[in-house]
Amino acid sequence: EAQPYRNISLGSSLSSLDNSASWISPSGEFSFGFSRIGDNLYVGVRYEKIPEKTLVWAANRDRPAPPGSTVELTNNGLLVINDANGKPFFSIGGSSGGSAITQAAMLDTGNLVLQSSPGSEFKWQSFDSPTDTILPTQTLSVDYKLYAPMSPTILSTGRDYIVMQSDGNFVSYSDISEPTYASNTDGTKGRLVFDESGKISIFQWEKNTTVEITPASRIPKPSKDFYFRGTIDNDGIFRLYNYPKGRSNSWSKSWNVIWETQDSSCEMPGICGQNGYCVGKNKGFDCLCPSGFSYADANNKVLGCNQDVPIIDCGQYNPDDYGLETIDNVNFAGGDYAVKSNIDEAGCRDWFLADCYCTLAVYSDSNCYKKRMPLRSGKVAGGSKAFVKVSLDNSSPLEGGGPSNITSNGRSNWSRFGVVKVVLFVISVTIFILIIIESIILICHRRRNVHRQEKLVGSMQPEIKLMRFSYKELEKATRNFKEKLGSGSFGTVYRGMMVFTYGQKPIAVKQLDKLMENGDKEFRTEVSVIGRTHHKNLVQLLGFCDEGSHRLLVYEYMEQGSLSSFLLGSIRPEWNTRVQIAFGIARGLMYLHEECSTQIIHCDIKPENILLDGNLIPKISDFGLAKLLRHDQTKTNTDIRGTRGYVAPEWFRKMAVTVKVDVYSYGVMLLEIICCRKTVEINMMNEPSGILVDWAYDCFVGQQLETLVEHDEDAKNDMKKVRKMVMVALWCIQEDPSLRPTMKKVTQMLEGAVDVAIPPNPSS
Repeated sequence: EAQPYRNISLGSSLSSLDNSASWISPSGEFSFGFSRIGDNLYVGVRYEKIPEKTLVWAANRDRPAPPGSTVELTNNGLLVINDANGKPFFSIGGSSGGSAITQAAMLDTGNLVLQSSPGSEFKWQSFDSPTDTILPTQTLSVDYKLYAPMSPTILSTGRDYIVMQSDGNFVSYSDISEPTYASNTDGTKGRLVFDESGKISIFQWEKNTTVEITPASRIPKPSKDFYFRGTIDNDGIFRLYNYPKGRSNSWSKSWNVIWETQDSSCEMPGICGQNGYCVGKNKGFDCLCPSGFSYADANNKVLGCNQDVPIIDCGQYNPDDYGLETIDNVNFAGGDYAVKSNIDEAGCRDWFLADCYCTLAVYSDSNCYKKRMPLRSGKVAGGSKAFVKVSLDNSSPLEGGGPSNITSNGRSNWSRFGVVKVVLFVISVTIFILIIIESIILICHRRRNVHRQEKLVGSMQPEIKLMRFSYKELEKATRNFKEKLGSGSFGTVYRGMMVFTYGQKPIAVKQLDKLMENGDKEFRTEVSVIGRTHHKNLVQLLGFCDEGSHRLLVYEYMEQGSLSSFLLGSIRPEWNTRVQIAFGIARGLMYLHEECSTQIIHCDIKPENILLDGNLIPKISDFGLAKLLRHDQTKTNTDIRGTRGYVAPEWFRKMAVTVKVDVYSYGVMLLEIICCRKTVEINMMNEPSGILVDWAYDCFVGQQLETLVEHDEDAKNDMKKVRKMVMVALWCIQEDPSLRPTMKKVTQMLEGAVDVAIPPNPSS
C-alpha cells in the first residue's frame, strides 16, 4: 500500500507501470499519480478514498502520456513527465520567480504545490492552473476559466468553458462564445470562492460583500461527511457534486448533483455539432444523426454528423422519386431560409418535397420551416416533426432509431410491384397521346425560346445572354413575392423557382425600390455592365425586368445564405473554411477592380453582401448597383457613435471615391472573418474590445493576437497565418487611402506571393 507523503524530495518519481505508485496527502484523501481513462493515460490529482479515484485535475489533459511513462520531480526542481525511454515528454510545473525548488507536497485540499522550503510560499501550485474542476478552499480569480472536456473519456480541452469575468459575473459560454449561464452578479469586481462547507459564492472585494451562487438549502449537512467538487462537464454544464464519505440514508454512494447551471444537456446550443440532434439518456444525453447522415466520429458523437447522400441533380429532380422520413418531436434551432405559416402537415410535406434544394424541414405549431444546411442545435421538442428527404430507391432508417416511417407526398407508399403494374398499364393505354402532347410542347418551347431571344437587350453583347423577364413571369415564379430572403439598401430579395430550357432552378429576385428617377437608360447600362461579369466569386446575374415602373434583377440562388449568418451562427465555422472564404472574396474584388472590361466599385462591401453556395464558396452580391441609387440614398449617416463601421473615412471628407473604399471595407470584414464577431459590439462599447478595428490593432501592437481567436483552437494552432491576415487587414483599414494596398496586392499578400510589412497605426 502506498505511504502518505508530506514532502516529496527532489529526484522522486512515479511509474505508470506501478498501479499503486502515488504521492498521497497527509489525510489520505487526495493523491497525485497516473490515471487511465478510456485509452488515455493522464497524470493528475484524484480523490484517493473513492473507489473510482475520481480525477479532479489533469496536468496533461491535451497530451496523454505514452505507455511506460514516469513522472519525476527533477533535481532542478521541475515536475516533468518522461516517456518510457526517459526522455522529457511534458513539463508540468516549476518556479517562475527564479527561486530554487527543493520539494513538492500533495496537500489535503487537493492542491499540488512546489516549494523552496517547508512552510514557505508556493512557487507553483495546481490550483493556479485549473482544468475542468474546482475543489473546496479553491478560488477562481478574474479571467480564470474552467474548460469542459471533449468527452467523459477524452479529457482534452473542449468547446465550452465557464469564467469569472472582470465585471463580477460568473458566466459559461458555448464554443461560439454564446452565453449559456450567468450568475447576474455584475457591477463590481470579485472572485469565485468555493468554501469547505460546499457553498460556492462570489466575494466582491470592492463592496466587501459575498453573494451566494448555490442555494444553501441544496448543501447537505454536516458538510464534513461529504466530498465536494465543482466541475464543468463535457456538455458545457457546470455542476456542484457531493459524495458521501460513509453510509447515507439520503444520498447514493456516488457523485450526486446538488446544483447545476442548466437543467438539461440538450438545452446547450450546438451540443451535438453540425447536423446532429440531442436526446436525453440515463441522466445524460446522446447525439443522433438524421437519416442520410453519419457521425463525423462515431467515438465522439458531439462532433456532429456528415451528410452521406449525394447532392440531388435539380435538373432531373422529380418529387415523386422521394419520400419523407419523419423524426417525431425533434426540432433544429435557427437556420430557416423559408417559412410558411398557417399550413397543415400535409401542405408542409408537399411544399418541402417540391423544393429540390431543401434536405430537411420542420413542422411545428402550423408553421413549416425549410432548414439551411448545415443543421444546428437539434434537440427533442414536443409537438415538432422533422422531415428528412430520402430517395424511395435508397431509403435508410434513422441512425440508432426505430423502424422507418417513410411516406411519399404524405401518403403511404404502394408496393413497388403494384406501382410497376399501374405504370405499365397507363403507358400502354396513353402512349400515342403522350407522343402527340410531347410534339406540341416541343413546338411551343422552341417558339418561346425564339421569342425570349428576341427580348435580349439589344445594346448588350450577344454572349451575355441575359434574359428579360416580364413582371408577370417573376410574380408567378415567386408566387406573388411570397418568400422573402432579405432586404438591404438596394431593395428586397425574394426566392422563386423558374423553368429554364435545362430544367427548373431556384432563383433570387431582387426588387429594386430606390432607383434614380427617369433612370431607364442608367438601369440598362448598369445591367449590361453587370451582365458582362463572370467570376467564380461573383453572384451570377441571370436576367432582369424593366417593365413599366418595375425594376428587378434575377440572380442565381445561394443555398447557404449570407456570410454574416454563417459567421455568427450557433456553431463557429472551421478556421480553414474561413480562410478560404476570405481568399475568395479578395479574388472577387480584384476581378471587379482590375479585370472587368468596365471597372466596378462596389461601395457596400459587408458580410451581408457576401453569399455562400452549397460548397461554401463565397460570392459577392449587389455589385454594380451603387450608381443606380437615388442621390438621397447615397448619403451616409455619420452620426454613429464610436464606430466607422465598414465605411471608408473619405466618404465623410468629400474626397474622390476610388476602389480604395472597397479595400477599407474588406479590411474590416477580414477582421470579422478572423474573429467570428461583429465589427461593433454594442454591449461592449465601454470595453477595449468593443470596436473590432481598434482592438485588433491594440492586440497586434501588444503581441496578444491569440486574444482575437481565444476560443478557436484551430486558429490558435495557426498563429502565423492569423498574424499575416491581421496585418493585411490593418493595411486595408488605413485612414489614408494612398496607404491602402490594391486588392491585387491584398490577394498576393494573403496567398504568400509577396511579404507583408508591419502596418502603421491605421488612425495615424
